[in-house]
Amino acid sequence: MRVASSADKTFSYIPDCSDLDIPEDADYVYICENNTIYGTKFHTLPNTKGHDLVADVSSCFLSEPVDVSKYGIIYGGVQKNVGPAGMVISIIREDLIRDDVMPFCPTMLKFKTQADNGSLYNTPNCWSIYMCGLVFKWLKAQGGLTEMKKRNEEKAAILYDYLDQSAMFHGTVRKEDRSLMNVPFITDSEELNARFIAEATKAGFVSLKGHRTVGGMRASIYNAMPKEGIQKLVDFMADFEKNNR
Repeated sequence: MRVASSADKTFSYIPDCSDLDIPEDADYVYICENNTIYGTKFHTLPNTKGHDLVADVSSCFLSEPVDVSKYGIIYGGVQKNVGPAGMVISIIREDLIRDDVMPFCPTMLKFKTQADNGSLYNTPNCWSIYMCGLVFKWLKAQGGLTEMKKRNEEKAAILYDYLDQSAMFHGTVRKEDRSLMNVPFITDSEELNARFIAEATKAGFVSLKGHRTVGGMRASIYNAMPKEGIQKLVDFMADFEKNNR
């Protein structure tokens, strides 16, 4: 059952989740903490009224410090900030590792199966695990997640500040709900959007086309994107704006 939505404004904001109408018999409350398509982020977690919070953090994992005690389960694909696609990292509270799961749940997909076997019930994705380990070491050497949050805030501010003053480009997300990882933006013209994407691609800025369900543009600026890359994008956008008035 859906207890909150921002569909009324094309998912451009995070709804008020301070007093949700959650059924007493609900097993858990689920959120996708960072929405890659629409560029929104839960900066304040929902009031679950005592129910366990389950969060998909695929696109914001390791971008900032997280208090894992506020969740029942955190899970996410590693392909955004951690390592090669093909693996999921799950953090689950120990009392939720149980045998009483749905009868159709495959043995290898039970948390208890993986926990009892040290995550080695089946042959693990060795290459992805190795690469993730290198990223973990790099993160610690850089100063950890506190430093990552600082860098990500600085990077995102460069792009958001430009969008806020631009006469041509506009961000699509309410300011207080903006993601640090995914920045969608548009012009007032589909023709201009297409021209920008074509010229940006020619200039070496790839994958700026927005998701097929929403159109426009989207810059994904995960941990690996340096600040210099964001500045070059903004410089290109400024030149495009000047040349297409």
